[in-house]
Amino acid sequence: MAQGQMAPGIVSGRLSSDELTSNFSDLHPPLAPHEAAVAADRCYFCYDAPCVTACPTDIDIPLFIRQIQAGQPQSAGRTILEQNILGGMCARVCPTETLCEEACVREAAEGKPVEIGRLQRYATDEVMVTGKHPFDRATPTGKTVAVIGAGPAGLACAHRLAMFGHDVVIHEARPKPGGLNEYGIAAYKSTNNFAQAEVDWLLKIGGIAIETGSVLGETISLDGLLENYDAVFLSIGLTGVNALRTSGADKEGVRHAVDFISDVRQAADLAHLPVGRNVVVIGGGMTAVDAAVKSKLLGAEHVTIAYRRGRDAMGASRYEQDLAASHGVRIMANVQPVAIHGNGAAAEIELEYTSSRDGQLVGTGETIRIPADQVLKAIGQSLDGAPEDLSLDGNKIAVSGAGRTSMPGVWAGGDCAAGGDDLTVTAVAEGRDAALDIHAMLNS
Repeated sequence: MAQGQMAPGIVSGRLSSDELTSNFSDLHPPLAPHEAAVAADRCYFCYDAPCVTACPTDIDIPLFIRQIQAGQPQSAGRTILEQNILGGMCARVCPTETLCEEACVREAAEGKPVEIGRLQRYATDEVMVTGKHPFDRATPTGKTVAVIGAGPAGLACAHRLAMFGHDVVIHEARPKPGGLNEYGIAAYKSTNNFAQAEVDWLLKIGGIAIETGSVLGETISLDGLLENYDAVFLSIGLTGVNALRTSGADKEGVRHAVDFISDVRQAADLAHLPVGRNVVVIGGGMTAVDAAVKSKLLGAEHVTIAYRRGRDAMGASRYEQDLAASHGVRIMANVQPVAIHGNGAAAEIELEYTSSRDGQLVGTGETIRIPADQVLKAIGQSLDGAPEDLSLDGNKIAVSGAGRTSMPGVWAGGDCAAGGDDLTVTAVAEGRDAALDIHAMLNS
């Protein structure tokens, strides 16, 4: 097959523009004021609220819900944003079903939690729609900090530092800021270009400059940054992708799921985005679910998630698994890829059934073949491009305290740093806390 030629089964235009618009509409439409008031009335306003403990950013959830109940949604939004400046995006993408809402007393008593995520979106949207930034910048300190990466951790760190009066320059490798929020979130969770709108709103604090096309190890170096800035915060994410060591993995039609998701997010017209007729996604996390659901929404006829362990071990929550199933995605658990077959381009994937023996995952020898003209690899990402002088913990940057690395003057947070969950809300918390620590150092 000629270089750049598309595999035969992967075509664009499977659905009309109207069908695509409907398919990629808001997964959870915003609450109207009356709906928000009714949802807020269900909160018990627990004194020792378990939902707060379950929130990585420690938002005072009972307080902001009471403020909504009292008809003060903008005050509620400020309560949220004081702890989580990206509270609008987190309200859309957080796995609330395994965090605050799972801990909700209503969930334990009735099996139906307070809709904390939708209430958070209602409140933060009320703040953002005014266009006015709710926080003031302190008197400039003359200190400058370099933030590497304009993802959730980097943005949260930069904003808090700017509030303290420090000047911040964010160095971002890609053409747009936002990181995972811009390139990696399912399009049906973040609609109407919300990621960019949130970044533009965040920058209204002042004191933050963003330089795109600025790549650590290529256009900039850590040593150079340390010479020119008072501190450095690394939020470079996980840009490496794990390899699929399977026969046929180099065939046309086989690609990384993260690249597929990014293409969907950045597409000017979804009708021009090609998708296979029979799509198989390898993996069991959120990326796998997002890629599978997007494939279905683009018009793929058959979409299968193939995961090597049982469903209870999947990284994607049960809610996300059910979401995939509701869109017609088939989940095959306890199968692992053996080979991808086809004459130059993928046509079938061969899967081997697995089982657990003495705690080890092993193949049973029994295989099955299913049609697959497009195979999306969602088998994890790895750290790529970290400076060699930094100590690592496994395959991530080793940190202590609020993100301090082994190198003086350098902090790290988000997916690239060891110790936390790879979630937007966790990245925001780590960026915020690192900013507090950097500020303390700059003032010492």
